[in-house]
Amino acid sequence: MDDTEELLSIGAFARRVGLAPSALRFYDDCGVLRPARVDAVTGYRHYAAGQAARAVRLRQLRAAGLPLVDVAVVLDGPRDAARAVLRAHLERTRRTADEARAVVEGFLREAAGAAERRGAWARARVGGAELASAIRQVAPAVAAGAAREDFPVLGCVLLELIDGELRLVATDRYRLAVRVLRPTVFEGGTRQVLIAAETARSLAEWAVRQVFVDVECEGEREMEAGREAEMAGVRLRSGADCREVPAGVGGGGRSGDGASGRFPDYGLVLEGLEAGRHRVIVDRVGLRDAVAGRAGVVSLSVAVGDGDVHGGEDDGEDGDRDVGGREAGRVLEVAGGGRETVRLRVVRTGPGLRIAFDPAVLVPALEAGVGPDVLLEIASADQPVVVRSADQGCFTTLVMPVRECAAGERFDARRADGCADGTAEAAARGLNTDG
Repeated sequence: MDDTEELLSIGAFARRVGLAPSALRFYDDCGVLRPARVDAVTGYRHYAAGQAARAVRLRQLRAAGLPLVDVAVVLDGPRDAARAVLRAHLERTRRTADEARAVVEGFLREAAGAAERRGAWARARVGGAELASAIRQVAPAVAAGAAREDFPVLGCVLLELIDGELRLVATDRYRLAVRVLRPTVFEGGTRQVLIAAETARSLAEWAVRQVFVDVECEGEREMEAGREAEMAGVRLRSGADCREVPAGVGGGGRSGDGASGRFPDYGLVLEGLEAGRHRVIVDRVGLRDAVAGRAGVVSLSVAVGDGDVHGGEDDGEDGDRDVGGREAGRVLEVAGGGRETVRLRVVRTGPGLRIAFDPAVLVPALEAGVGPDVLLEIASADQPVVVRSADQGCFTTLVMPVRECAAGERFDARRADGCADGTAEAAARGLNTDG
C-alpha cells in the first residue's frame, strides 16, 4: 500500500462500498477482504480507497448467491477456475427460475378480493410460495414410524401466530426445525394449531400456486366445565379460494390437547442453548453430498491448531477491534459410514473439533436449508447443534449428535445398545422439548 493513499475507517469504507461494518469484519475473518492497516494500539481497522473495487465485486458476488469458497476463486483464483465457478453457479440459478416465474405469474393471475373477517379469528398474510417453502423445510423433522405411533402429536407441524410472526415447528426428538415468517398483515392474538404432516404437505402444494395466503385461526372457545379449551379450526384463504383444515391431530388441533398429548415446548430448548464454542461455515450442498449415502455414523472434524479464531470485537460503526489468530480453519473432514473421507473448504472459529452424526438425521437438515452456505454452531459433541443459513436467520434446525461406534460395532439409531458407548437415541435425550 502507498503510504500516501487515503485510509478510511471501517464505517466510512462500509458506506462507500455498500457493505455493513459487520460484513467487513466477517470478510476480514474469512480472509477475502483484509483491512489495509490495523492500529496497533486501538485495534481499529482501516481500509484503503483502492480496496473499494474489490469490496464492490465481493458484495455483488454475494448478492448473486455465490458461496464464500467460490467467491475466493473468482476474486483470486486462476481465470479458468473462475470461469468454471461462474458457469456452474449460473446453471444453478437457471434451475431456480421456474419457481420465480410461478410466483410472478401468480401475481398476474390473482384477483383482488377482501376476505371475510370475524372478530374471533386471528389472521396472518404471507406469500404463497414463502409459506409452501416453510412447510417443506420443517416437514422432514416430523416423527414417523414407532415414534409417531407412541407420540401422535409428533406427527404434526405446529403452526403458531405470535408476536407479529407466523412460526412453523416440527420435531421427532432427534431434531427440531423452526421456520419464522414475517407476515405483511397480522391481526388478532396468539394462536397455536396442530396440522398433521400429510395435511401440511398438501397445503404446501396448494399454497405454492397462490400469490398470497391468509392464514386464519379461530379463537379458543370454552368447552364443558372441567375440560380444556380447544382450537376450533384453521383455514387458509387466497381470494375466493379457501382450504379448511380438519380439527384434531389427524388434521389440525390445539397445541397441548390432552387427548393427543402436548406438543413439545420448543421455546425452552431454544432458550436453553449454550453459546456455540465452534462456528463452521461450509458449502451446504457439498456437505450434504459428503454425508449422504453413508451406512453408519459419520464424523466431522477439523484438526486442532488448523487456524483457530478466538475473541470478540467492538461493535462500534467506525471502530473495530482486531483480535489475534484470525486465520480461519480451512478443511473439514467428513469420514465414516463405509465411504472414503471427503475434505471440504470451510470458514470456522473456535478450537479444533470432532463430532459425529446419524446421516439419516443430518442430511434432511442440510437439504431443508436455504442459501449456498450452512452454518453449524456447536457447543460440544453431546449438545444440540444449530444448523442454519450463514446469511439468513429465519430457518433454524437443531440436530442431536451421536457417539461414534467402536470398531466393528453396528450403528442402529433405534436401539440404545447399537454401540457400546451409546447411539443417537441415548444422545437425543438432550433434545428433550417437554415443557
